Amino acid sequence: MKLQQLRYLCETANQSLNLSKAAKNLHTSQPAISKQIQLLEEELGVSILVRNGKRIIQVTPPGRIIIEIANRILRETDNLKNVAQEFTNEAGGTLTIATTHTQARYVLPPVIKQFTLRYPKVKLILRQGSPTQISTLVTSGEADIAIATEAIEQFQELIMLPCYEWNRCVVVPPNHPLLALEKLTLEAISQYPIITYDFAFTGRSKINQAFERVGLIPNVVLTAIDSDVIKTYVELELGIGILAKMAFDSKRDKHLKSIDASHLFDASTTRIGISKNNYLRGYIFDFIEIFAPHLDHSSIRAKLKNRKP
Repeated sequence: MKLQQLRYLCETANQSLNLSKAAKNLHTSQPAISKQIQLLEEELGVSILVRNGKRIIQVTPPGRIIIEIANRILRETDNLKNVAQEFTNEAGGTLTIATTHTQARYVLPPVIKQFTLRYPKVKLILRQGSPTQISTLVTSGEADIAIATEAIEQFQELIMLPCYEWNRCVVVPPNHPLLALEKLTLEAISQYPIITYDFAFTGRSKINQAFERVGLIPNVVLTAIDSDVIKTYVELELGIGILAKMAFDSKRDKHLKSIDASHLFDASTTRIGISKNNYLRGYIFDFIEIFAPHLDHSSIRAKLKNRKP
């Protein structure tokens, strides 16, 4: 049994049994992957994949267990490498951060600047996606940490580290009638077309819950995953925007006005998710502490120590 065979098998599973995509990601050929998986099946004496001619159509019941174990073996192999690098190359390495657009665009820049000044030899990779997508990247070992507001708590394989709370604002064109109100209300907001986040992103569920509590149905005419896109369409006067307060900058967004809406919606909590199974190098602890100063090394290690197997 070879680690290469396990990598070929796991990547094939990750790519929904598409050998072409797996071969491209692993920089090899489809026949090479197929051959190595067949050799693994022969050695184990059990079928892992169900085939219809040259096409793989599903994973067998024992195959699902084998793939799960293979993924654990590959993670532990990576952990061995990380432990070795920790002591042979303390200042260098790679940190892959999976996060949403809002975090990458509005929160992370000063954190990353401070981190790169401290660790100039560490290569940083930002992977953006929905909260579910980025959480999956960490559980699969493709990213070191996830930073998001939604979905992280749904992944039992992740340890959650609460970082900070935030709320929302309503963004409107200049001279909009909402600006004349003494106090913003949900009833007033519901009178206008609304542009806000896609349901899977950035606390959208909190927005829906607020309207549901008072029996209102918001007139959401456009959703997006990107705060800048929301603001662009508000500038075109297609509606009013509801977005994270952190995503509005009065200096940059000169053609818009912001109205505080934190009294209307429950606060959301941004969390960092780290895998229970991954070894964290020292500079990852430092990155987390820069992002959320209350999460020092000892508190993170305590979380890791108390993790359930």
